[in-house]
Amino acid sequence: MIGLLWFILIGLAAGWLAGRLMRGSSFGAVGDLAVGVVGALIGGFLFRTLGVSTGGGLLGSLIVATIGAVVLLYLLRLIDRR
Repeated sequence: MIGLLWFILIGLAAGWLAGRLMRGSSFGAVGDLAVGVVGALIGGFLFRTLGVSTGGGLLGSLIVATIGAVVLLYLLRLIDRR
């Protein structure tokens, strides 16, 4: 149960950070959470595929999730432009 809570909190923080890094508007708390959680999955996949390790822990998880969320926001904005 605690692991799920940390996953949600990291997802929320990563979604918020990605929104700030991409200089876009926020999707609200639920939208930021969704972007962060999906971003965490994308970031985990990318880092595993590339063989990159952040060493784990809270900061490593936040970095991976934020990078994944930035990639997700970039792709969403590409689709939105069309």
